[in-house]
Amino acid sequence: MAQRPDAGKQSHWLERIRRWQRSQMTVRAFCRSNCVSEASFYSWRRVLRDRGLLEEPTPSKDSADARAFLQLTASAVAVTGSPIELVLNPRRLLRVRPGFDADLLLELVRLLEEPAC
Repeated sequence: MAQRPDAGKQSHWLERIRRWQRSQMTVRAFCRSNCVSEASFYSWRRVLRDRGLLEEPTPSKDSADARAFLQLTASAVAVTGSPIELVLNPRRLLRVRPGFDADLLLELVRLLEEPAC
């Protein structure tokens, strides 16, 4: 016997997925920031789409051309000096050599320090 859809869960997930659509975040980033499993997100998105409750926006040219990876290049600049060691927690040590891009380092530390759900 098929289960009847839970209207409360359905409306909760519908609102959550609409927030994701407005956020312009990746599914992974949105799920992490909202402590939601990606599997549940994709499952509910499919269910809501199948029920005709969710319209998927058509991808724009910009989003189709968006890159999933950040391209990094290494320069052949000789830098002398001692590396900096950042102890992020008892199990994480980040060693940074002189000449490292400060903005990239800041982004890396933010990613490593994101709270786990």
